[in-house]
Amino acid sequence: MQRRHDIDALRALAFALLILYHWAMLYVFDWGWHLKSPYQAEWLQVPMLIVNRWRMDLIFLISGMSVAFLLRGMSTSRFVGQRSWRLLLPLVFGCLVVVPIQPYAEGVANGAVEPGYLRFLGDYFGGKTWPADAFTGWEYGFTWNHLWYLVYLWVYTMALALLLPVLRSRFGQRLKALLTGLRGWRLLLLPAIPLALATIGLQPLFEETGDLINDWYRHAIYFTVFLYGYWISTDSGIWAELVRLRRQSLTVALSLVVVYLVLVNVLPDELPDWQQALVWILRNIYIWAALSAILGWAHHALNRPFRWLPWANEAVYPWYVLHQSMIVLLAYWLLPLQLGPVIEPLLVLVGTVAGCWLLHAVIRRNRWLRPCFGLKGGVMAHERKERTEAGAIPVPQPNQ
Repeated sequence: MQRRHDIDALRALAFALLILYHWAMLYVFDWGWHLKSPYQAEWLQVPMLIVNRWRMDLIFLISGMSVAFLLRGMSTSRFVGQRSWRLLLPLVFGCLVVVPIQPYAEGVANGAVEPGYLRFLGDYFGGKTWPADAFTGWEYGFTWNHLWYLVYLWVYTMALALLLPVLRSRFGQRLKALLTGLRGWRLLLLPAIPLALATIGLQPLFEETGDLINDWYRHAIYFTVFLYGYWISTDSGIWAELVRLRRQSLTVALSLVVVYLVLVNVLPDELPDWQQALVWILRNIYIWAALSAILGWAHHALNRPFRWLPWANEAVYPWYVLHQSMIVLLAYWLLPLQLGPVIEPLLVLVGTVAGCWLLHAVIRRNRWLRPCFGLKGGVMAHERKERTEAGAIPVPQPNQ
């Protein structure tokens, strides 16, 4: 079974972009985050906004592809058990061990938490009632912060498992064909329509809370692209079309994002409903054009066995779990030193990369830590299993 090297590479690059995005959140002007450096830059808003619109859509799209590949030759019950173990154990471990430094640093910076990490942990896990806005998630007494993705992914995976009889039925195959059979301009436009309708109908009603229960706007968007990924994963026809259209989709995405950025900067915050709907339609066409361009160019340029891919494929999960706590911890230490707008960001970024690299080197060699960070297999067998199992992605055949 051959690997789909382009999707392996795209997964690694998408999460690398996520690390850079969270690092930049320290420095982008007027965007709230857990900590904020005094050295903020307004110009960062432009690249951050460009990436913000599709970064998580891309990750959930890739996640949907991974689910489709994992389901091949695996019973639904085994799939549910395996995915629950590999998503929920890192979630629980991360919330207990990795994430708490983030609310501590944020709470101290806000003046709502007394310095002293061990005392904070006692209060945090002891169910203390926190002052308003002490840290993100203060009203619940705890936070999963960046690990929200694992919760959402588990819920979407379980929902898809429940829907498998429908998805595999004749009706489900017809729905799939509506997407995979698209060609030309229809492929670059029509999949954006459900995203636009969800945005127009749900974004005004539901804030992007990240609390799972009341996040219906993001559920509609993320589950839709998750399902798109599941459907397109093994269809060679749509992949060939994405490659053929890669220049057109990139041109459309770049053109639309320019128009979108102009509108964001010139239009007032309060718009008539019809104007807001037009902006949201434009935004979602841009998102799908950008995703189409990314997939097309990745399949064209990255579907080869790069030497760094096996290591990167294994590193993605531990680095994802670790990175935001590393960023926040380093910022908590460095911000008071007032090192300047060059040295401080550089030290935070280099320190985050070095910290994730070193901790991953320890984790991958420890049979007890490996499953806590979503890694398969024992210490001696992990390289062989990584080559044959972990993320193995078959090349789609013409009749699929």
